[in-house]
Amino acid sequence: MGLGTKVRLARLFSNPSGHLFGGAVDHFVGYGNVREGGLADLPGALRRVMAGGPDYISIQPGAARHLWSEYAGKAALVIQGGCFTADDRIRQLIATPEDAVRYGADALAVAIPVRGATEGEYIRWLTDTVNAAARFEMPVVAHVYPRDFSDGGKIVFTPDEIAYAVRIGFEAGVDVIKVGYTGDFESFRETVATCPIPVVIAGGPKTETLLGALVQTSEALRAGAKGAVVGRNLWGHGDTTMAARAFKFVIHNGMAPEDALAAAGA
Repeated sequence: MGLGTKVRLARLFSNPSGHLFGGAVDHFVGYGNVREGGLADLPGALRRVMAGGPDYISIQPGAARHLWSEYAGKAALVIQGGCFTADDRIRQLIATPEDAVRYGADALAVAIPVRGATEGEYIRWLTDTVNAAARFEMPVVAHVYPRDFSDGGKIVFTPDEIAYAVRIGFEAGVDVIKVGYTGDFESFRETVATCPIPVVIAGGPKTETLLGALVQTSEALRAGAKGAVVGRNLWGHGDTTMAARAFKFVIHNGMAPEDALAAAGA
């Protein structure tokens, strides 16, 4: 790993806790109805997430171009290059390491699904991106989502599939892996312990309550995760800024979820 990669990764993991808390506003075509939900007002959602003080924001390149300038220097910028739907209706790689350099980003994220007939194409997205990123010393963060096609194609979080997703990420040569939490402490601990690079958790499917999301984050951290990059469970529970503060208390201060909610003003 070269100096440039080390410097950029240090910006992602800049908190003294050694963990990271990222806000994901990069859902794009996979999000669905853009008139409803926490990203209906994307500029407003970004403003509310940033008010909670995340370590980094993961965002699509076009949205970054129009929205990021006022936040530059306040958090690390991660450009999202992967664009897919679980059923493969859409599958495009929409940003390169060179694009990330032009935007002043600290890392390039590539979201991919695995399993299914198109899995090899997505793995190639990762390996090609890692090879191209080496020229610029640009870290690559893999967001890996296993699929189950027994019911039309959906994202799953079983222990075996998450272990497989993590293996895909580090064998492809990425620098950080983001996967969903299995909900099973021991299986996740074993998977993280055998991975030579940092593993952070995705926010996962929206939980019924913010407390539920904080509980699973706290458990994943105890199992060895190095942080969380949260989307729906950040801007999908009402007060986005309060939620961001609660996540920070859990991730960086090691607070119990109930105490984090109280400290955040819930």
